[in-house]
Amino acid sequence: MRFAIRAIAVCALWTGAVAFWTAAVTALAQSGQTVRIAYIDPLSGPFANVGQNQLRAWQFVASQLSGVRSPGNPAGGRFDVTGFDNKGLPQDSLNALGAAIDQGFRYVTQGAGSGAGMAIADAVSKHNARHPGAEVIYLNYAAVDPAMTGDKCSYWHFRLVADTAMKMKALTLFLKDQPQVHAVYLINQNYSHGQQVVKHFTDGLQRLRPDIRIVGNDLHPLGQVKDFAPYAAKIRQSSADAIVTGNWGADLTLLVRALHDAGLKLPLYTYYAQATDTPAALAALVAQPDSTEHPGRSAGQSMQVYTVAQGHSNPSGELGALQKAFKATYHQEFYTYQSYDGIRLLSAAMAQSQSTDPVRVAAALEGLSIPSYAGTILMRRSDHQLQQSLFIAQWQKIDQRYPYSLENTGYTFVPVRQFDPETVSTPSTCGMQRPA
Repeated sequence: MRFAIRAIAVCALWTGAVAFWTAAVTALAQSGQTVRIAYIDPLSGPFANVGQNQLRAWQFVASQLSGVRSPGNPAGGRFDVTGFDNKGLPQDSLNALGAAIDQGFRYVTQGAGSGAGMAIADAVSKHNARHPGAEVIYLNYAAVDPAMTGDKCSYWHFRLVADTAMKMKALTLFLKDQPQVHAVYLINQNYSHGQQVVKHFTDGLQRLRPDIRIVGNDLHPLGQVKDFAPYAAKIRQSSADAIVTGNWGADLTLLVRALHDAGLKLPLYTYYAQATDTPAALAALVAQPDSTEHPGRSAGQSMQVYTVAQGHSNPSGELGALQKAFKATYHQEFYTYQSYDGIRLLSAAMAQSQSTDPVRVAAALEGLSIPSYAGTILMRRSDHQLQQSLFIAQWQKIDQRYPYSLENTGYTFVPVRQFDPETVSTPSTCGMQRPA
């Protein structure tokens, strides 16, 4: 069922928020302070296309919201984002973090890989304990292992994205109402995120659709598979009538291309199908003629592709304007909506704390609630996991209602279901250790 986001309620929230933030703002804007953020993610290697796009997203949002006091930047300060290449590896992430701290950065952001994210979170906590007065805040925009806000939570770590458990809760709630799905093939990257996708999908099925069978479960090396044809052949040989994958970057794009080459058009449920280069591969796959008939789908029926995310490809308002301006500037897609929420949360915390000092900003971020493009978002105090709406979006041809063409394919992701924050929230298991 399609829906319209409740614009009136969001506008009312904005009005109240602006009044509060305006009252809280100090001389931060007049002082000309610039908050420097170190972006630590792969800018080379197999995931460089995603890393470079997301760096540009952070830089673009920072430049667009900087320097002018507004609902998006109530503190009125400036933000500057600098990229550090970690090649997607934990050790290189630590090297990049050390270089950033040596250069005076007090805020870091990272997202491409929970292994790298855990290494950064641990190193930031140790640094802050050893160097009072030079504390650093880690803004996690995409590393989704639930442990990072669970048993490995850190006071200095704030996650801007729904974790794997939250996303899978939304996806399995959606699958519960898809009676045509009876047998699922799982294919994921063999690291913490991929393993967590399997775990939480299996758990969700047991609660909501115990009749669905898992007929395949492959975990493949992260960023090392160049040809997914053998996996496509295994999927074809199974009795699967749907595929679920948490793959991202080249590992998803190459998987889609292998499905295309095999003429295999099973319904595909994803986490990251909107990311760089994957939409173009999806357009080729969906557009090709069927070569075989699959269980639960007649030959000639178009392929269904879904993604679970905190947004979809046709946002309105300020975010929609940013998306269009980003594409006009870089000729790439803007899909890292977490950068938009991240800059705005930082500015709101700085306005509330009347400071850019990470110690005071961290305290203000805890429990902070602001309006966003899909309703109110809340940085939960107990574990620093952002509470937010999630969408199930479906790949379809553009139309009058949803006209935004991803990667100029003539296709787009449109919202088919929205889950409110309370529905997709999971219990906090964090034993937060706060500074004395």
